[in-house]
Amino acid sequence: MKFREITKKTKIDFMGLRNKMFMLSAILVLLGLFGFVMVAVGKANLSVDFTGGTELQIRFAGPIPISTLRSALISGGIEDVQIQEVAGKNDFFLKTKLQNTGTERVQDKISSIISASLPSKGFQILSSNMVGASVGKTLKQHAILAIALSLLGIVIYIAWRFNFVFGVAATIATFHDVLALLGIFYLLHLEMNILFITALLTIAGYSLTDTVVVFDRIRENMAKMKSRADLGKVINGSINEVLSRTLITSLTVLLVIAALVVLGGHVLFDFSFALFIGVMVGTYSSIFVASPLIYLWRTRA
Repeated sequence: MKFREITKKTKIDFMGLRNKMFMLSAILVLLGLFGFVMVAVGKANLSVDFTGGTELQIRFAGPIPISTLRSALISGGIEDVQIQEVAGKNDFFLKTKLQNTGTERVQDKISSIISASLPSKGFQILSSNMVGASVGKTLKQHAILAIALSLLGIVIYIAWRFNFVFGVAATIATFHDVLALLGIFYLLHLEMNILFITALLTIAGYSLTDTVVVFDRIRENMAKMKSRADLGKVINGSINEVLSRTLITSLTVLLVIAALVVLGGHVLFDFSFALFIGVMVGTYSSIFVASPLIYLWRTRA
């Protein structure tokens, strides 16, 4: 077997492109901050996990495709519903933002819709639970705390492995990735649920790993640097040296995630799409955000 190179030896002036890339990053961060504000005030497309609603478990007499059940509910007017199939059984978990009112219960409405659309399937509601808004608020607060603690952990880890400057740069780049993904999801009006938070934390970890690879090479080459004036050349050379590895890793991961986006179905789409966008943003930030921050800090200190 012969190894193939995605890119030959490159000589791209990444530091020369930093101002243009910073403008793009500023747009992504501002969009993310706006999306965060909308999430905080409850104006974003939040799932039942964060807003409250109704959870039901139903069982059919025989097997039924999840797409058939989804179509039946949408036709009956319940478009905002999450459906999870229980493997090996004919059970489904349903989540909807609808809540009981003084005149109608959600489980009665769903029961009548299924009975009318799928009269021959035979089903029963095993359980019905209300998710209060206070529970959703608590989950939202815990999600924000989890992200904040992960960013703090990044600062500590990178500062210990490299130094404080590298830790701050890696944290800013990771924060950039989280906000960029949040802003893109808000702009596309995609639903933000617990799996989305999982995707955010996954992307934070991926971005950190990619950034550490670049930082390792920068640190090795900085040890050979004769003067501070050579820093830009050192960082450019370091990024160019690991560029092929970075692109191969990202493309390999993106191919797997693309399969999930296309074949994973409705339940996994938002999660896999978040990972797909996040990997691209994470790769971009390790080159055009984290590394230029090291350059700016060291040259202006």
